[in-house]
Amino acid sequence: MRTDISKIHDNSKWTELTPGNHVYGGGTSKAFNTGEWRTSTPVLDESKCVHCLLCAPVCPDSCIPVVSGKRLAFDLEHCKGCGICAYQCKFGAITMKEGK
Repeated sequence: MRTDISKIHDNSKWTELTPGNHVYGGGTSKAFNTGEWRTSTPVLDESKCVHCLLCAPVCPDSCIPVVSGKRLAFDLEHCKGCGICAYQCKFGAITMKEGK
């Protein structure tokens, strides 16, 4: 039995869950604000950012949107606070602060 995961929510009964809690379908992370798990938050210092865009492709959750060659603000609704973007930024434009 395959269940549509978009119909599963906080008040779902255990009998409505997918067998083995498997996810059947792609792109479901957009439907869930997983940023609430974050314990550290990336902070961008725009005066140091040269828009090299090296941070965007390393983000495992695609939380750094890029439009017309310029990076935009972090998508904190989905950012887990892993710090990979800060590690990748060689200009010191991204730092991690504790908390949300």
